Parts: sequence; C-alpha cells; structure tokens
Amino acid sequence: MAGRLLTPAFLALAVSELAYFVAVGIMIPVVPLYASAELDAGPVGVGVAVGAFSVTALVLRPYAGRLSDRFGAGRLMVLGGLLFAVVAAAHVLAVNYAILLALRVALGVGEAVYFVAGIAALADVAPPDRLGEALSYSSLSLYLGIALGPAIGERLVDVGGFPAAWFGAAVLAALACGLALRIPSEARAPDATALPLIPRTLIAPGLAFLAGLAGAAGFLGFAALHARDIGMEGAGTVLFTYGGLVIVCRLLFARTFDRHPAAALSAFALTVCAAGLALLGLVRVPAGLVGGAAVLALGVTFLTPSFYREMMARLPANRRGAAAATFSIFVDLGLGLGPVMFGVVARVTTLPVAFLVAATVVLLAAALVARRAARSGELQVVRRKRRPSPV
Repeated sequence: MAGRLLTPAFLALAVSELAYFVAVGIMIPVVPLYASAELDAGPVGVGVAVGAFSVTALVLRPYAGRLSDRFGAGRLMVLGGLLFAVVAAAHVLAVNYAILLALRVALGVGEAVYFVAGIAALADVAPPDRLGEALSYSSLSLYLGIALGPAIGERLVDVGGFPAAWFGAAVLAALACGLALRIPSEARAPDATALPLIPRTLIAPGLAFLAGLAGAAGFLGFAALHARDIGMEGAGTVLFTYGGLVIVCRLLFARTFDRHPAAALSAFALTVCAAGLALLGLVRVPAGLVGGAAVLALGVTFLTPSFYREMMARLPANRRGAAAATFSIFVDLGLGLGPVMFGVVARVTTLPVAFLVAATVVLLAAALVARRAARSGELQVVRRKRRPSPV
C-alpha cells in the first residue's frame, strides 16, 4: 500500500516553494529594468547583473548539498529563504552598479541553499514509493512561480516603484522561510567532507538528463525565431501549448511516474523528447511547430520526475543533499547550455538542422539509458508487468 503523500510537511514544502519561486519570478524582469533605467547599465552590464545570480548559484550548489546532509534540509531551506529575503530587501540600497552586482551574488547564495535543500527535503517528506508523483506536484510550484512572478513584479514597479518590487519579493521569501520551519530537518552525514562533492555514480544519468533538458531549453530559446521563419506571427500559441501540456500532463500522469523502473521511464522520456525535436526540425510548417512542441512537452513531463527518482535512489538517505545538488547542477547546465549549443549549430547550418542535431543527441542518450536499464534487468521487469495473465 502506497504511503500518504499529502501530509502537513509536504504541503508546507509545496507552498513554501511556491512563495519562493514567485519571489524569484518578481526579480526576473525587475533587475534588468532597474540596472538599465536607474543605473544606466548597458547591455553587457545588464547581462552580467542578471547572470551573476545564476552563476553563483551553480557554483555553490555542491556545497549547499553537503551542508544539507550535515545540518538537515529543513534548516537549510530556512537559511536560504531568510538570506534571499534580506538580500532582496537590501536592493533598495543599490545606488550604484557595484552594489547591485554584489547583491546579485549574495542572492545567488540564497538561491543555491534554498533550491538544493528543497529538492533534498522533498525526498525526506515523500514516501519512497511516491517520489516521482511528489516531484510532479512539487514542480508545479516552480512553473506557477516563474509564470506569475514577472507579471507581479512589473505591476509592483508600476504601483510603487522599484522598492515595492524589492520588498514584495522579500515578503514572499520570508513567507517561504516561515513555512520551511514546518519541514522536518535531520542531520545525517557529519563526515560528508571526506566524500566527493559530485558523486561519480550520478554522472552518467546526469549527462543523459542534461541532454534532454538542453533540447527542451534550446526549443524554448529559439521557438520565437523558428515561428517567424516558417511564417507565424509569433510563438505565443506554441509556448502556451508547450507549457500548458507540461502542467496538465504532470497532473494527469503523476501516479504513473512511480509504477515503472526509473531508468526505463527515463529512456522513454528521452525517446519522446527526441521525437518532438525531430518533428520540429522536419515539419517546417505551423502545424509541425505546434505538434512538435506538444510531443516535446509530453517527453519533458516524464523527463524530470524519472531522472529525479533515479538519481535520488543511487545514493543512501544520508546523502540526499549531495544527490539533490548534483541533480540541480545538471538542471542548470541543461537550461544554460541548450540555447547556446542551438545557437552555435544554427549559425553554421540552419535552425531546423539544430533541432535535428539535438534530436540525434537526445536519442543517443535514450539508447544508452535503455542499454543500462536492460543490463540491470529493469526492462525485463517492465515486460513482465505488461505480460497478460494466462488465467
């Protein structure tokens, strides 16, 4: 019998993450506007100010994972949320570019701590046999936060200027911090400093996960240009189809993610992602773009929960922080490298070719994951489950 998922601790985690990601979303449009309009930063300065947050978070994630294992995920979420709240409010003191840049770096520290601890805490509060379902529901907090936050941020600037946006983000981060107090926090690995920051056993699945995410990120980065190239006025319909399907399918298939071996499901997700990318590259008409986006959305629906299950299962419970940190690093790398690699390939060839190259890479990753699953016997488990009973 499956364990109970919707516990007070899980609900506190989900709402805490929603508040936190809305706070992050508020900062997304407001920081470049502030750097440009108030501090006269040029395009490079704006880019550095925006990117400093992500780069700092990426570099510090392994250390945040180690701290999570040492002191407990719940405590680290409180610390990360509190730091984010204080630094967001301190943006009112950013009277020059140097101060803004320092605050962006400090905000990245809070992001690294909170995000990694949140991923580790999810494995603490969810039953082991419902981990994929738990991530499916939990990920909606991120999607909703990033969707709602920018609009709220722009509205706050219109109503009360930039200070309203800074304090609005700070209040939400403080709320996330308060809710995190209800999340269990167990110190598990006092000897973590003797262990590698990035566990070797997570590198192979992490690279396969990166391939799928990079393909999806490349699509998001170039959907508007591809839409224009094939005669569409914009990519609004395409992106709405993609985002809407991911959210709906995460809800519809939430209980499916734990019914099959993680590696087998990961191979399936990568194969579907590859099919969507291939469709985007081969069918160069509006229907092909919408259809390819829909197929890709289905693949992404299964991609993150299946690889999360697999990577968390590869380490013992006392190293969940390390697993969460490594998982989040590959998320960052996939989302960051995907558009860059698409741009490089498109520059020397064409954008449709970039989609086809991405499809090939993702399909290769799917084949390698499937081969590993077959060697471990996971594909045989799936076949036995599907075999009809003779009775």
